[in-house]
Amino acid sequence: MKLYNTLTRKKEDFIPIKDGQVSIYNCGPTVYNFIHVGNARPLVVFDTLRRYFLYKGLDVKFVVNFTDIDDKMINKANDEGVTVSDIAQRYIAEFKKDAGGLHLYDYETMNPRATHLIDEMIDFISVLIDKGAAYVVDGDVYFDITHAKDYGKLSKKNLEDLISGHRVDVNDNKKNPQDFALWKNKKEKEPFWKAPWGEGRPGWHIECSVMAKTLLGDTIDIHTGGEDLQFPHHENEIAQSETCNDVAFANYWLHNGMITVDNEKMSKSKGNFFTVREISEEYDLEILRFFLLTTQYRSPINFSREVMDQTKNSRERLYNAKFKLEDAIKKSTLDNITSDEESLFKSFDAHIKKFETSMEDDLNTADAITAIFDLVKDINLNLDENNSKEMLNKTLELLKKLTRVLGIMEEEQGELSQEVEKLIDERNAARKNKDFARADEIRDELKEMGIEIKDTRSGTTWKRI
Repeated sequence: MKLYNTLTRKKEDFIPIKDGQVSIYNCGPTVYNFIHVGNARPLVVFDTLRRYFLYKGLDVKFVVNFTDIDDKMINKANDEGVTVSDIAQRYIAEFKKDAGGLHLYDYETMNPRATHLIDEMIDFISVLIDKGAAYVVDGDVYFDITHAKDYGKLSKKNLEDLISGHRVDVNDNKKNPQDFALWKNKKEKEPFWKAPWGEGRPGWHIECSVMAKTLLGDTIDIHTGGEDLQFPHHENEIAQSETCNDVAFANYWLHNGMITVDNEKMSKSKGNFFTVREISEEYDLEILRFFLLTTQYRSPINFSREVMDQTKNSRERLYNAKFKLEDAIKKSTLDNITSDEESLFKSFDAHIKKFETSMEDDLNTADAITAIFDLVKDINLNLDENNSKEMLNKTLELLKKLTRVLGIMEEEQGELSQEVEKLIDERNAARKNKDFARADEIRDELKEMGIEIKDTRSGTTWKRI
């Protein structure tokens, strides 16, 4: 598998630290509000990377952290007259609801909270102070940027460029203007923890370094996130982690491109800012997940209702193929696969190869989706109830196996109630007797019940809407 490594600015063969194992750290949300569509992209993209490694038989340790102490969280808690922990609990719960809709959250994903590793952060900072790479000023602790080896190697910026090109905090207490906070001295109406240098709370950058070290080790295989995190967040993670641990922090750095809305940068001021929860009021979140995978992750992607509607229609084609196979399995009277069917199933290897080749070319999900639709085309052309149950079942499992990697087509059709089945039978009889008025009435009744029917050459099919 080749992955584009931001650190080297080129595609590289992915070689894990340990054979058969992969460690991935993905920067997660600050839990002070609902996640927005921009937050969703790295979550979906790198969950898909995790799924592909699992598909290939690797053991994956996957971390998506929760930043649960932050200026925005403190301000929100003070405005509402509650604790920061209350805010965190509320929005972690809301995140999990959205994550469920996006098919993200499961037992295989570790979701550490920053405030649960405060002792580990204090130990980490103490090592940096002992090495002379961090210093204390009035209860604040800063990382001394001059002690970092090759600072700027991820973002490809030198110190002079960083000074002139990026805003830094104006603080006379710092040795260098671009030094960053590891620990912040306590302020009024802020939560705090005791540390050897004084009471306070951790800075943002230290959280991820410590969570990654604690859960995955000093060196991890892959670190991921949005391209906007390259500087300063990921750059500072590298500086403090490699100075503390004396080894590389991550061997591969993957960053996804940004999202535009109707071809404009997403922002609250423009009124084109959408949370995942808002999108869920209009679309099934599986459609949003599918949309986020229709473009290779490093490219920018444009969100619009028109594109979401197109994605909805594309997803429907996948479900139609799935439901067609399920229906054919019920109706088939043949059990064992024939030699002709075995040859047909063998021909599906070309679709599998295209799918895997695409995924292994820097996670090109766009081309992988094309491979799945090529398989769907073959299914629609060649398979129906006249095929054997064995052939139909094998094909259905293949389709589900490939779409499972992308985290799509995970909803089940379910069984029809006797009332609905009776109405469909009545409608078929009405059509046979050329009572089209009654047939149309029943179609409308079924639609009100959330069932859409379609007349095909092989009979009437249905789906939930």
